Amino acid sequence: MKSSSSSGKPWKLPPRIKVYEAMGAIADGRVRRISDTDFSVLSSDGSRSYHVVVRLDENRIASDDNGSRYKGYLGYPAIAVLMLLGVLPFDKRISKELAGIPWRQLNERFGRYDLTERWVLERVSDPEAVKNFVDNVLNALRERRFYPICGVQQTLF
Repeated sequence: MKSSSSSGKPWKLPPRIKVYEAMGAIADGRVRRISDTDFSVLSSDGSRSYHVVVRLDENRIASDDNGSRYKGYLGYPAIAVLMLLGVLPFDKRISKELAGIPWRQLNERFGRYDLTERWVLERVSDPEAVKNFVDNVLNALRERRFYPICGVQQTLF
């Protein structure tokens, strides 16, 4: 469902691993609500804090994580916020299995998101259920496109 006030290009779909990272952030308790529209998300290694602003009535969201900032896709902090707000699917059981994973370290170690995903799937109880869940989240993002918040996205940087 696209908002009638949406203009400009929507956020690109994220790499699959960003859905896993969002679930891990929720399981680790790294997502904090600041106000009705503002959230803070701590990175997996605790070295960075990302700011997310949402305007759900306009299908708009802003985030200052690297994926959103430099690559134009909806990053894991925004995905985590959308899950907590009930806009995107969330599975508590799967999320718990993704707790405590050092995402940044793994992504740097492997250098490819598909290898990080493979490493994670080797450690969960039901890899097929996890892959299907990630597919469902990505499909939900395809169906309900989100757009950057004009003006806010630039000021987050």
